[in-house]
Amino acid sequence: MKADAYQAKRAPRPLDGDSLRALALHYVGRYATTRHRLKHYLARKIRERGWQEDDAAPDPEALAEEFARLRYVDDEGFASTRTSALVRRGYGPARIRASLRGAGIESAHADHCAAISESESFDAALALARRKRLGPFDSSDAGRKARQRAYAALVRAGHDHEIAQKVLNALNAGSEIA
Repeated sequence: MKADAYQAKRAPRPLDGDSLRALALHYVGRYATTRHRLKHYLARKIRERGWQEDDAAPDPEALAEEFARLRYVDDEGFASTRTSALVRRGYGPARIRASLRGAGIESAHADHCAAISESESFDAALALARRKRLGPFDSSDAGRKARQRAYAALVRAGHDHEIAQKVLNALNAGSEIA
């Protein structure tokens, strides 16, 4: 009998305007987000829980725009923070651009944020190689296949071919690795 009580879930109450706003406030208070993500989160919650019949029709887009106007949601701040975090983790411009576009940042702003210098891109690729033990940081003498895998990992991380080659050849140069 106790197991049945745990298994039987109560259906969540349908949302109304106040509860939708409370969900939105909780979400933006807990997560760094964009208007796009907030809008999709609210739409998903409405789909999951339903909407009270007697309340006005929900408008997640209007609520997301209001939160942006109130500066609870800041797309530009999100983009710059995400860009610096991805660069520190070792990702390149292409991966940064894809991440920002996936978060709903406009293409022009995503391109602007992802435009990092060649030296920043090299440092990011080197950080990724160090973290993943690729190329010059690979302690084994694995050979050609390992070099190809390392090259592919750097390209998948958003670095262009020249930067990937430069990082993998850094072992031979010796002085480029700090």
